[in-house]
Formats: sequence, structure tokens, C-alpha cells
Amino acid sequence: MGEYRVDERYPIGVFTHEGEISEEVLHSWISEIERYPEKLAKTVASLREEQLDTPYREGGWTVRQVVHHVADSHMNAYIRTKLALTEKTPTIKPYEEALWAELADYSLPVNVSLQMLTTIHTRWVHLIKSLILTDELEKELHHPVSGTQTVRLLVGNYAWHGRHHLAHITNLCEKKGWLVK
Repeated sequence: MGEYRVDERYPIGVFTHEGEISEEVLHSWISEIERYPEKLAKTVASLREEQLDTPYREGGWTVRQVVHHVADSHMNAYIRTKLALTEKTPTIKPYEEALWAELADYSLPVNVSLQMLTTIHTRWVHLIKSLILTDELEKELHHPVSGTQTVRLLVGNYAWHGRHHLAHITNLCEKKGWLVK
């Protein structure tokens, strides 16, 4: 019998949501986004420099690169949210995440991106909460690769995105026997 292995690239699976997004689900996603910077900071707080520079999988990004990527990605999500709210179905610009991860700013201490993430999430969550009970959450944006989606679904996608990358880090820590408090 074959051994079951989790795909290290997608340790929690890919984001999917079918059907209507209830207010309960939306509030859960918003809460995840609100708490995420603190969870990520707590997860990496005790890691030493060499641990931060360890790839979460063979051929994958280092923990440091993952933290910087999350800040970049969520900064883009915040901007995409604002574009969707102020333009009619804007086509957003994708970016080369892998190439961004090779730029010099990805060698900075993780605290730089953790601070950025905290600030972005504070503003983003405030904005999203202001949209509850309005039809603004149904405004759309178009991604040239993944298609058209609503702001409401974008919230879920990025709640998943945070869990996805947190799992990369926590799975590595478990595999290596690094204690994460």
C-alpha cells in the first residue's frame, strides 16, 4: 500500500469556495485576516537566522522569503480591494512572485515585513468591516490568470493565503524539531 504524502507546496490544499458566502463565513475570514500578523509573528519569533534562511521544502522559499512574500502579497490584496471599490471591474496586474523573492529587500530582517503586515492588515480589516451589510462586497475585479472575483471572495482567498504560508512554516518547524511557541 502506498504512503500518503501531503503536497508540500499546498499543505492545506488550494483555495476553493462554492456557492454563496454567508455572513458567518465572511466574518470568520475577516477575523483570520485580523489575527494573522500576530500569529505569523509568534510563529517566527523564536527562529534563529539560519532557521529563517531554511527553505520550507526542497526548491522552495526560505522562511524569510515566505514572510516577505506574505507582506508583498497582502499589500497587493489591499490595493486590489481598493481598486475594486473605486473602479468598474478593474483588471489587476499580476506580478512575478518568484522574481520578487530574489530581490535584495527579501534579505532584510523579517520584522520589517511583520510590521508592514500589521499595518496593512489594520487598514485592510477596517476597510472590509466598513463594507459589511453593503453591496460593495459584491464589486468585482479581474485577474488575467484566475478570472473575475468579488471583493467578498478575495477576502476568503487571502484568509486562505495566510493559513497556507503559515502551514509552510509550521510544517518545516515540526519536521526539523524546532520548537514554536
